[in-house]
Amino acid sequence: MIGMNESSGRDCPVETLSLENALKYIDIRDRQLLKRKFIKTKNMQIAVIGGGAAGFFSALSASRHHPNAKVTIYEKSNKLLSKVKVSGGGRCNVTHHCFRISELVKFYPRGEKPLKKAFGVFSPKDTVNWFESRGVVLKTEEDGRMFPVSNTSQTVIDCLMGEAGRQGVGIKTKLNVQSITPLEERFRLAFRGGESRTVDKVIVATGGSPRAKGLAWLKSLGHDIAEPVPSLFTFNMPNESIKKLMGVVANPASVKIMGSKLSSSGPLLITHWGMSGPAILKLSAFGARDLHEVNYNFKVLVNWTGEKPEQEIRTILKEVIADHPKKKISNVNPFELPGRLWDFLLDKLELGEHMIWQNMGKKNINRLVHLLTNDEYQVEGKTTFKEEFVTCGGISLRDVDIKTMQSRKVPGLYFAGEVLDIDGVTGGFNFQAAWTTGFIAGQLQ
Repeated sequence: MIGMNESSGRDCPVETLSLENALKYIDIRDRQLLKRKFIKTKNMQIAVIGGGAAGFFSALSASRHHPNAKVTIYEKSNKLLSKVKVSGGGRCNVTHHCFRISELVKFYPRGEKPLKKAFGVFSPKDTVNWFESRGVVLKTEEDGRMFPVSNTSQTVIDCLMGEAGRQGVGIKTKLNVQSITPLEERFRLAFRGGESRTVDKVIVATGGSPRAKGLAWLKSLGHDIAEPVPSLFTFNMPNESIKKLMGVVANPASVKIMGSKLSSSGPLLITHWGMSGPAILKLSAFGARDLHEVNYNFKVLVNWTGEKPEQEIRTILKEVIADHPKKKISNVNPFELPGRLWDFLLDKLELGEHMIWQNMGKKNINRLVHLLTNDEYQVEGKTTFKEEFVTCGGISLRDVDIKTMQSRKVPGLYFAGEVLDIDGVTGGFNFQAAWTTGFIAGQLQ
């Protein structure tokens, strides 16, 4: 490729110059090589299967790196960029303001090590530069999530659609690819309904599948499939009375899966069906396979003070007793918990509303400390959101060259996005994986 890489922000001469003028930019010894590449790619047909975030970014990258090829996106439905539309409550959580790759990869329960190399090619900072250079200015919120300043996902959709139009990327909807058949240096795509097309390169960016059979057409090409299971989901607690506090947020809170080493901390949202929020969603991602194995029936322990240890809590309570001996315990909330939650916890201990701090006694203090740090709840099921469904599982990373995103089993076939066994926690990390793997796949190295 002639010119600078994507993150440089400079235009690539080969995109706007003729072959003859482009030759002026390189050493004479490389001119014959460029001529051969130009002729080879001039009529190259590139098929991108999937019209989501990874599919669009793959197509735009392919068009940029191979400006003489014809790039076409094939989407099975009549909806494009549907997850982008609903992400972040309709605002689109484009990426996360975690620019240190060594820290960034820790937010991926699956794919951590391979992504370290991939993010070295296209990082969150590159994502920010890419969108802002095209008029989509991003802002960073307190928790590091990055959104367009417009606060609407339509801004991101318009950018991607507009860029596809400017680069001449074709878009075909309601074309469901049923199979890929490798030919001699080419591929035949068979669509539902009997139609077929022959192309030179294929990038699969179909997103996650809730069941392994949804990836059978890729398994038939020799790829190993990591069994798909839900990754980001909320905890259902049908028999727990805490549900009456729906809408209350405890921040920070720390949550552990009883009988395991799985734990997470952050904001916890109480809902009408149980618990949600970043602390729960992160825990569900890292425990995706383990929780699937127990059929989503398990117990959690909640530390409502965040990660404060018992001894620190005892010290704080002693100070409260010394400073407010005759005040009602309901009127002094030493850990600044939401008022409704504090009252709920005191009721759970059956401490009367007239109880004052100096009358708590050692036994009640012990009970309060234990409840604050190890409040137990039974989980019986999960809830996922169809529009933002994220899976753990997909094409095994052992079958993919992470440097190129090319299949190790089928040369000329590439993968991007959630169809791979890569997933991140909530906060823009899954979109970042889509942008990164899509950018690399589109290079078609």
